[in-house]
Amino acid sequence: MTTLPVDIVLAVLLVEAGVLLARRVALADVLAALLPGAAMLLALRAVLSGQGTGAAMIWLAVSGLIHAWDLYRRGWLKKPRR
Repeated sequence: MTTLPVDIVLAVLLVEAGVLLARRVALADVLAALLPGAAMLLALRAVLSGQGTGAAMIWLAVSGLIHAWDLYRRGWLKKPRR
C-alpha cells in the first residue's frame, strides 16, 4: 500500500512548524503540539509500508511519551496543592 498520503500530511506538519516558528511561537510549544501527531503518522506509515507492528508500537509509545511530557509541562499531571 502506498504511503504518499501520510508523507503529504507529514510535509504539511513541517510547513506548519515553520510557520509557527516564524511567528515566534516557542519551540517547546511547537514540538509539544506537533510531535505526538507526527509520531502517530509515522506509526501508520510503518504499518502501510510493511515494517510490521513492532515499528508501529514504538512510534505509538513515542507519541504517548511526548504527549505525557506536554501534559506535565502544562501542569496537568502535577498533584494539586492542599
